[in-house]
Amino acid sequence: MGAPHPVLNTSVLVLNRSFLPVHVTSVRRAFSLLYQDVAHAVNEEYRTFDFDSWTDLSLTVHDETIGLVNRVVRVPRVILLVAYDRVPKRQVRFSRLNIYTRDRDTCQYCGQKSPRSELNLDHVIPRSQGGTSRWENIVCSCHACNRKKGGRTPEQARMRLIREPTRPEWTPFMLHNFSLRHYKEWAPFVNMVDVSYWNTELRD
Repeated sequence: MGAPHPVLNTSVLVLNRSFLPVHVTSVRRAFSLLYQDVAHAVNEEYRTFDFDSWTDLSLTVHDETIGLVNRVVRVPRVILLVAYDRVPKRQVRFSRLNIYTRDRDTCQYCGQKSPRSELNLDHVIPRSQGGTSRWENIVCSCHACNRKKGGRTPEQARMRLIREPTRPEWTPFMLHNFSLRHYKEWAPFVNMVDVSYWNTELRD
C-alpha cells in the first residue's frame, strides 16, 4: 500500500451556510463531508457543488488534484456546511495554541523563537504566589527560561519580560491566525473577518 497523498492533510476553509468562516479542516475530512452531503464545495465564483457535481467538474492545468478510485478530482479549498448556521463568537479563546500564536512562538524572557514542542507556558506571577490563569498572567517561554525562573516572579528571578502579556483583540488576531496557512481561495471569506478558532479553552 502506498503512502497517503500529502495534499490530504492540507487545509480547507469551512463556512457556515451564511458563508462565514467557522473552522479549518483537512482535505481528507472535506472530501468525507462532501461525500456524506453534509457540505458542498465552493468555487471562486461562490457557486456551490455537491460531491457528484464537484467530481464532474472539468480540470485545468492549474488545479490542485487528487486521484480517487476511477477519476482525478480537483481539491476543494473552501467548503460550506449546508445545515450549519451558527455564527462564530467574537472573542479569542483562551488556549495554549492561541497563547503561542499571540506570542509568535517566542520566549517572552529571552526572545528565542522555537518549535512549539520546545516551548511551554509560564505564569508570570506563579500560582503559588496567587497568580491566576488568564491572558494577562501567562506567557510563552522556553524550557531553559522556565527552569531558571522557577516558582518566582520575573523580578525575584532577575528576569525581564520582552512585553507585558495582554488579551488579544479578536479581529487582527484571527486574521493573523488564518494567514499562517492561507490559500488564495480563502481571501474573499477570511477578509470578512468573522472567523473563529476551535480548540480547548484553558482553565485553572
